[in-house]
Amino acid sequence: MTATVMDGEALAARIKEDLSDRITVLAERGITPGLGTLLVGDDGPSHKYVSMKHADCAELGITSTDIRLPATATQDEVLAAVGLLNADPGVDAFILQYPFPGDLDYDEAVLAVDPHKDADGLHPVNLGRLVMGAEAPLACTPHGIVAMLEAYDVALAGRHVVIVGRGLTIGRPLANLMALKHGPNSAVTVVHTGVSDIGAYTRTADVVVAAAGSPGMITADMIKPGAAVVAAGVSFVDGKVVSDVADDVAEVAAFVSPRIGGVGPMTRAMLLANTVAAAEAGADRSAGTAR
Repeated sequence: MTATVMDGEALAARIKEDLSDRITVLAERGITPGLGTLLVGDDGPSHKYVSMKHADCAELGITSTDIRLPATATQDEVLAAVGLLNADPGVDAFILQYPFPGDLDYDEAVLAVDPHKDADGLHPVNLGRLVMGAEAPLACTPHGIVAMLEAYDVALAGRHVVIVGRGLTIGRPLANLMALKHGPNSAVTVVHTGVSDIGAYTRTADVVVAAAGSPGMITADMIKPGAAVVAAGVSFVDGKVVSDVADDVAEVAAFVSPRIGGVGPMTRAMLLANTVAAAEAGADRSAGTAR
């Protein structure tokens, strides 16, 4: 068996086309969506990711605000920058680029974000709305993963999804999203690197999402033939991006996402979607106030 490769680049391009139409409608109302980013420190991959996000904005005509602080920044300086983005009328939504350096408290900074401007969908208010099944900005990578699986007609309803990794940005919100009754409606198991035999779980799964940041941890012998496997976790080894999913998985799985051009483009597309949605919601709130 040779797995079908789920092309995140192509799917992201389609999402951008739809967003372009919505941005045109906003422009007719005199509104230009705006995305903000806060990057702290000198992490090379983070700098690359933020630059890519601003390039995406330029491509679609979304304005972007880029705040960068040195690794020596204090927690108060970080919170002050969050306050600036909260107060900026030109920023409809913004992200705090993870990770923060040193002893800076990322969670405290997330709590300081205005939930209406939460482009990452990680504020507790929005995560709580996800748990309730209420409308809210969804965490970008989980939303992108579900959209990619659905685009390739991977069956999710009633199927067993095993998520390897329990992090705030992928594992935890993805588990809730996958389990939604009026959504994927999957049976979800979450495991992590503290589990002694991860393969005992993944071999029973119809869909495996690897999001642990552990190079090559998911191998062919851990996958049920015909399953779909999403490589969401990556690490940097000797300056190279290394996936959580070993190459031999493609010989067993029916669907795989590639190390490059899979989950990454979908994550960025969903970030743009959250920004446009925030601009639309803000315009509607303003119109309601004006009435």
